[in-house]
Amino acid sequence: MSAHPNIPAIITVLVFAGIILSIALNWLNLAVAGLLGAMLLRILGIVSPQTAVSSINAAFDTIGLFFGGMVVARALIPTGIFDYLGARVLRLVHGDGRLLLLSVIALTAPICAILPNATVVILFAPLLIRVCRMMRVDFASPVILLVLVANASGLITLVGDPATFIVGSSIRMSFGSYLSLLSPGGILAVVALVLLLPVLFRPVWNTRASVSEVEIPRIEHFGVLIVGVLTVVLMVALFIVGESLPMQLAPPGVAIIGASLMLLAIYLSKLDEVSAVLADIDWETLLFFVCIFVMVGALDSTGVIAAVGSRLRNIFGSEIGSACLIILLTVGLLSSTVPNIPLVVAMVPIVGQYAMGQGWATAAQLNAGHGGLPAHTMPLFYAMMFGATLGGNGTIFGASSNIVAAGICIQEGRPLGYVEFARFGIPTMIVQLLVSAIYLKLRFLR
Repeated sequence: MSAHPNIPAIITVLVFAGIILSIALNWLNLAVAGLLGAMLLRILGIVSPQTAVSSINAAFDTIGLFFGGMVVARALIPTGIFDYLGARVLRLVHGDGRLLLLSVIALTAPICAILPNATVVILFAPLLIRVCRMMRVDFASPVILLVLVANASGLITLVGDPATFIVGSSIRMSFGSYLSLLSPGGILAVVALVLLLPVLFRPVWNTRASVSEVEIPRIEHFGVLIVGVLTVVLMVALFIVGESLPMQLAPPGVAIIGASLMLLAIYLSKLDEVSAVLADIDWETLLFFVCIFVMVGALDSTGVIAAVGSRLRNIFGSEIGSACLIILLTVGLLSSTVPNIPLVVAMVPIVGQYAMGQGWATAAQLNAGHGGLPAHTMPLFYAMMFGATLGGNGTIFGASSNIVAAGICIQEGRPLGYVEFARFGIPTMIVQLLVSAIYLKLRFLR
């Protein structure tokens, strides 16, 4: 640092830290906090119009991906498919706690690998609560399990979790490359949770209740459901091969295609109002994406990221294997307390600066992304993905889906507290981070 303090950098760090703290302690609404931070930095002249525009452009991929996923999920609600699946699960479970917990994982994991996890929690939590009440068991722990599965399943594909996608897109990682390199680690994280069920969820696991036969609800407008299923299948196919096509369809573009097709189906079928579908989108989170990218742009333009990156050698060391494990644990622990989205948006350029400072990658290679980066530097970014996504399981503030689930429980008359969530979340997080560390070590750091 120079003898003269960098006042804009100091102000930017204080504003960024204050916004994250206000969100972590639930002092401010997510969107309000983000807007306040971006507004302060703009008014103070720290963020220029050019910086703001370039930062918002950088956020478009993330916004497009999750907007599309939210629209597809919301458009399917009027068909009754989620009520139908809930009733089928109740019939399958038939009062057996073991089958209930395993069904939560089997039903949630594949869906959360493609659709936003908070959206899936909104869709399935009310159904799960209904099943638990019919079995006369406390629904808090099954709802917590739903959240833990939703978060961990975000690692199964590149588009499953915002933090995973932000890191992956920053290094231009394709959907197919992610499937072959990192999806096995995400599956192992889910398997680890399955093995924890008899221990962490023992009361529900041991439940054997007598329940009456459940009536299976009808699916409304079967044609729209068929269109929805075909749309999801098309999205998955284009996620895998879209970037190799002549038009080079990246995951955000694929998600927008899916959203457009579902909105067209809703409009033509008159099953619901397009305005109602759009009104239910989580605009708060999407707006927060924009604001946090602007604030991180300020951290970059004021030299904070470069300064932190150049000093990480003292923390991460000069050996890439130990650096990866330290990043995994550090990001994981931080993500259990602060929202992982702003954390990874800030950490990606910091880790890039660290890699350049160590001589492991050049600026040109970082800009080239996954195909141009030296293979031995990639685990630094892989560790960030695992840490940010799995760390969100630790506490009730770790991920948006956790907070959504807590709100649903309050609406149902059963408050879900910080300590109660942490009793399940922290052991799960520790085990899953350990499994991820072993996977990274055996797969990439030998």
